Amino acid sequence: MPDTKGHLLPVYVAADESASMRPHSGELTAGLEALYSELRMNPMVAAKVRLAVLGFADTVVERLALCDVREQPAMPPMGSGNTTSYRSVFLDLMRRIPNDVAALKRQNYVVHRPAVFFFSDGLPNDEDWQGPLKQLTDRGTTPVAPNIIACGVGGADAATIATVATAREFGLIAVPGADIGRAIASFFTALTASVIHSGQTLAGGNPELAVDLPEQFVLAIDVV
Repeated sequence: MPDTKGHLLPVYVAADESASMRPHSGELTAGLEALYSELRMNPMVAAKVRLAVLGFADTVVERLALCDVREQPAMPPMGSGNTTSYRSVFLDLMRRIPNDVAALKRQNYVVHRPAVFFFSDGLPNDEDWQGPLKQLTDRGTTPVAPNIIACGVGGADAATIATVATAREFGLIAVPGADIGRAIASFFTALTASVIHSGQTLAGGNPELAVDLPEQFVLAIDVV
């Protein structure tokens, strides 16, 4: 049996690109570029992480396929759409994650449970999104079901964000009145720290998923 090449943590960023986010697409792109740059400056951590970026609005657009950022020349810019389809992104991840994990395993990597960082500024479309979410996160149905860290800003609903998150501490909502641009920057600062720390623990042989609470955010479940 071939020797394993190492241990990997697949990380997916699923970012809302609906019409309400259009004024903030620059902040989204800047936040992702900061994450990309930080990983590139930490090659030992980058070696343990595989990163994918998805934009979702009416449908899902793959901005960055799961990759080793050390081999990715640049972070593509984010775009914009119209409505906010949570259903489309959960259906996409339900197909994408098992395929990605299987591909990495064929390359003789040991793959740890994927992490999805889900970011939205509004309410989902009036469609069945909880069914696909349940299938995606049910480890009986989807053995490689991800941990989902959900973050809401602007018009996002705390109860909805808490439902998307797979653990109480993984649901984050911006405090009322928080500036959306600053909240986006704060979220990506925390996301970068979380990815870097998680990669470091993987490299150190004691893996854990680290989630930092961004400034101007509280746990989604705590908002009444």
